[in-house]
Amino acid sequence: MTMTFRAISEDLPGPKFAGIFAEYWPSYRLWWAREGLTARPTYLECRRAIRKYMPEIADLWAELCELTGGGDSQARFLSFYCPPPYLSGCSQAIWPGDAPLMVRNYDYAPAAFDAVVLKTRWQGRGVIGLTDGLFGLVDGVNDAGLAVSLTFGGRRAVGEGFGVPLILRYVLQTCATVEEASAALTRIPCHMSYNVTLLDRDRRFVTAYLAPDRKPVITHAAVATNHQERVEWSSHARFTATVERERFLLQQLTLHPTTHDKFISAFLRPPLYSTAFGAGFGTLYTAAYRPREGLLELRWPYRRWSKSFDDFEEDSVSVAFPYDSDTGAAEPS
Repeated sequence: MTMTFRAISEDLPGPKFAGIFAEYWPSYRLWWAREGLTARPTYLECRRAIRKYMPEIADLWAELCELTGGGDSQARFLSFYCPPPYLSGCSQAIWPGDAPLMVRNYDYAPAAFDAVVLKTRWQGRGVIGLTDGLFGLVDGVNDAGLAVSLTFGGRRAVGEGFGVPLILRYVLQTCATVEEASAALTRIPCHMSYNVTLLDRDRRFVTAYLAPDRKPVITHAAVATNHQERVEWSSHARFTATVERERFLLQQLTLHPTTHDKFISAFLRPPLYSTAFGAGFGTLYTAAYRPREGLLELRWPYRRWSKSFDDFEEDSVSVAFPYDSDTGAAEPS
């Protein structure tokens, strides 16, 4: 199985964003409307939620809506308000060395992944990240030196709130420090349980446990996999080996002091690196974020690809993945 990752740079919303949205929209529309159009909030409900919880990017959302056709469905989708539920794997950790470094594996279904590294300067803020739904991000860094990444929180609960990729976009668009970002995460409702790790240029970091049915918890955890303070969905935990991955990372932090390069390389091997693509939880990339340098390095077992605010070439890279069709056949029940 081969996947092509694309790097796209466009300072202001324009034809590049519109073009790639048009390319992805048929598939995203099918996913978004799979339970019927009436299952999703109305345009007015979406606009009201954006204006209430993310007023700083309300105009940006409206601009992107117009850019992508101005339709009702596009606007509701781009709001990320009460989207269909979705699961991912993922592991992330803060390197224990002196320099700020956050490393993460993104484990997800290849067919549902944008595979786009997008560099923008919307509303005057430089942001680089891996997109989800093109407006949202699964991880990223901004030109103020703030990096952010997500993992699924391992809980079944679904409620009223935003899809977490838009929350990450909002944080990078409007925040410069971990303190500012933590405040944002505690007031914006999230529709499912997610763990969001934040790291800034001064090496301050937190992990926020977000949930739709209880208050957010801000912790000083340097590691996040696919559960929160304890395992609450045991079959999912076994299926994704969340406890084993957390234990391995904690050992890396406490028992085996190592260089930053060796720390990153650990994510390219089991138990962190997964080939369960047939089950929808294969490792699509390893990302190393250095917020002080505004640098993102993507790694695969035999390839590296770097992007920064100072050096961002619009190119692409094709990556071959080892497909393990015998590793699980269905989502956990």
